[in-house]
Amino acid sequence: MGFEQLIQGNLTFKNSRFKDYKDDFNTLVEKGQKPEVLFIGCSDSRVVPDLIMDSKPGDMFIIRNVGNFVPPFEADHDFHGSSAAIEFAVSVLNVKHIIVCGHSYCGACRTLYKNIDDNDIGLVHVKKWLELGQKAKNYVLNNYLDLSAEEIYTKTEKTSIVYQLQNLLTYPEIKKRVEEKTLEVHGWYYRIQDGTILYYDTSDEKFKELEEKKTH
Repeated sequence: MGFEQLIQGNLTFKNSRFKDYKDDFNTLVEKGQKPEVLFIGCSDSRVVPDLIMDSKPGDMFIIRNVGNFVPPFEADHDFHGSSAAIEFAVSVLNVKHIIVCGHSYCGACRTLYKNIDDNDIGLVHVKKWLELGQKAKNYVLNNYLDLSAEEIYTKTEKTSIVYQLQNLLTYPEIKKRVEEKTLEVHGWYYRIQDGTILYYDTSDEKFKELEEKKTH
């Protein structure tokens, strides 16, 4: 979709599809947003949370960044975009669920296996940000040497989700609410090629089809 099509797309939405959600938007304006879910996904253009989940306006508070990474809690006075959004969702909106959703063919996880020149000023922030995926890469390389390149990428994508869940628990408020059982954290893996979502089952540390969770 080109830029001009985006403009036309907004006109189409405003003049046609908006009416399907008019009541929802009016309620959200009058009463404010009260989403129960914080969805942390990748900025990848192929991963569209509302489309994947068939959700409506107001259903999810969404954070998207490169690699669906969760920076660990830092009590300093620097700029932390993703961390601020996480805190807002938990401490202000009082979400009940946090989903960290990784996906197949993730460019961030693949880039972990490439060298970015320290002098490349155009990727200076990307290089730093990718450090959040380094634990996953190291774990895979230390434990799955017999895998093919594609299998390594897939394993890294899934392993990274587990580490991002661990990072979530470094936030004092999240840890407290999880322990109080007023907040649940979930690790999901979205397969772009077929629309399937897998969830991370902490009981046996495996990814399973989300449909199975619904029946339990």
